[in-house]
Amino acid sequence: MDIQEILSLLPHRYPFLLVDKVIAMEKGKSIVAVKNTTINEPYFQGHFPSYPVMPGVLILEALAQAGGILAYKTEEEDDLKNKLTYFMGIDKARFRKPILPGSVIILNVELIKRKQSVWIFHGRAEVEGKLCAEADLMASFLPKQTDKG
Repeated sequence: MDIQEILSLLPHRYPFLLVDKVIAMEKGKSIVAVKNTTINEPYFQGHFPSYPVMPGVLILEALAQAGGILAYKTEEEDDLKNKLTYFMGIDKARFRKPILPGSVIILNVELIKRKQSVWIFHGRAEVEGKLCAEADLMASFLPKQTDKG
């Protein structure tokens, strides 16, 4: 799946879109996506300027976005396109290795459980085959708000 299809599924845009492509997916089960990091990312300028590393919260967000893509593609026939994915919780988050500029992050996300509009995923972020971060992520789909009041 290329960036154009990702943009059609997720509401995020630069600089907060954190998935560049999807390289594998089994609907209802798992997804493997890619996030490429460059020194031009805005967070590297302020997150330890003398030793830039990707903030852990953004690694978790990248995993959550990959999970969102999996959910949207799993429920293509449903009306999820009129709903937004909202983070509900993060459990068992662990950061094992820093992610540096120039890294290719492989986002492995597996659907653990689904109950109505609540989805639970386990995500792993790896660089060059080494685990950098992992967590259990919980998300829910809620209708988009149409009024700004």
